[in-house]
Amino acid sequence: MSVSTVGIVTLWSEQNDYSLRMKADDVYRVLQQLDIPYEKYDHPPVFTVAEAEEHWKEIDATHCKNLFFRDKKGRQHYLVVLRSDKQLAVKSLSRSIGRGRLSFGSEERLIKWLGLTPGSVSPFGLINDPENHVKVFIDRDLQQASKLGFHPNDNRVTLVVTRDNFMKYLEWTGNAYTYFDF
Repeated sequence: MSVSTVGIVTLWSEQNDYSLRMKADDVYRVLQQLDIPYEKYDHPPVFTVAEAEEHWKEIDATHCKNLFFRDKKGRQHYLVVLRSDKQLAVKSLSRSIGRGRLSFGSEERLIKWLGLTPGSVSPFGLINDPENHVKVFIDRDLQQASKLGFHPNDNRVTLVVTRDNFMKYLEWTGNAYTYFDF
C-alpha cells in the first residue's frame, strides 16, 4: 500500500482506495462468518471525531473514538476504545496499567500491528493481529450502550453493531481486553 505523507496530511491514491475496500471486505466477511448483522453508512472520508460527527447525526448508535498507543519501550501496543465525546487522560491510563509512559503509535506501527492507516483506527483492525499482540482497553460506559458505531477499517464508512455482537466479535479475535473507567 502506498501512503504519501506531506506534513500531517496523508494523500490517498487509487491503490489506497482499493486497499481500504479490501480491508472493509475482510471485516464484512468476518461479521458474516460470525453471523453478526450490521448497519452500514457511507460518508466522505473522515480522519477525526470532529469531522465524523457531521455524518453521525442521523445514526442511532453510541459512536466510539479509537486510539492506538505504544508503551515507552515500544514492546506493547494498545487499542483504546471510548465514547467519542470523552477525553482520555493518557498519563492516568499509563499509571493505571503500569507500563511506563504511553505515546501514540506511529503510522508504521499502526500498519504493522493492525494493518490500518491513520483515520481508520478501529477494533475491526484486530482481524489483522493474529498473534493477539494488541491489548484493548474499553470504556466501561460502553457496556450501557445498545448499539456501537465503528469504521470497518475504512474511514469512508461507519458500521453499527449491537454491543453484544461487538463483544462476540471481540471474543472471536482472541485479543486481551479490559474495561476501564475513562
